[in-house]
Formats: sequence, structure tokens, C-alpha cells
Amino acid sequence: MANLVLVVDVVVGFMEPGRNLYTGDNARQIIPNIRRLIEKEQANGSSVIFVCDTHDPDDLEFEMFPVHCVKGTDECEIIPELTEYRGDTLRKRRYSAFFETDLEHRLSELKPEKIVICGVCTDICVMHTAADARNRDYAVEVPVDCVASFDDDAHRYALQHMERILGVNIVEPAPTEGA
Repeated sequence: MANLVLVVDVVVGFMEPGRNLYTGDNARQIIPNIRRLIEKEQANGSSVIFVCDTHDPDDLEFEMFPVHCVKGTDECEIIPELTEYRGDTLRKRRYSAFFETDLEHRLSELKPEKIVICGVCTDICVMHTAADARNRDYAVEVPVDCVASFDDDAHRYALQHMERILGVNIVEPAPTEGA
């Protein structure tokens, strides 16, 4: 049985400098790791869904966060570095990829062995998606070198919370040759 990779919010609005919610230069460093993850998982028959933050212009989330990823703008689009990979797109308007989307239906059809979650923001969209997947009894894995956030402390807390409270398998990168 194959896995499902959820690539969460690796979109222009979070990943390009100068955007209202740019997650920072550290987030850009995970792009090659996400590419390797997708390649490895697709070689093993896994499916990929690109989860894209997409808001209406008057979304109430903008009372809390700056305007970002408004429907119809390039901010909602997958970054150019990932567009060569095949996969479905899922538009979401809240933190969790499950909230008011058809993700649950897609999962019932795919029946993945586990859900591998990568992307940004570890402490917001990644963690809430992981929580909702675990609440549905899916095995969930988060590779540490494939997630990033605005706030390093919140990022670390989210990884610990997902592991200790939600039961997510937090995977550290393999040691490199000669290290």
C-alpha cells in the first residue's frame, strides 16, 4: 500500500521574499528536501496532494494575519520549484487541510498506509492538518528537514507537540556520508 504526501502551503505567498506572509529564508532551504521526498515517494507509488492556502478577499483570517493567498492571485500557486511534479491540488481556506475540503473523501479512495506531511507553517497549518489526520486514525509522518515556520521556537514546539501528544512520527534526516 502506498503513502500520501501532503505538501502544505509551499506556495508563492509563503515562499517568496517580499510577500506579506513570507516564511523566511530558512523555509526556502527545505525546498530541495521536499523535492527529494516527492521523488522518493512517487518512485514508490505514493500520491501527492499540493495543499494551497486560498482565501476570499474578505476572509476573517485577515483580522489575525496580513492579507495573503487571495483567490485569483499568484500567491495561491505552487512555487515554480515544485511544478514539475505530478500531483493533485487541494485549495483550503483555514489551517487544516481537512476543514471544508474533500480531503477526507480523497483519503477514503486512496487508502494510504500513512500520510507524510511536509511544508510550512509547522506550528499552524502542518500541525492542524496532522492533528485532524491523527483524529481520523491515520498514521502520520513529518520529516523534520521538510518543514519550516516563521518562528523557530514555535516550530520546535509544534514538532514536540505532534510527536508527544498527537503520536506523529517525527523523522530526523539521515546522517550524511562521512559525518
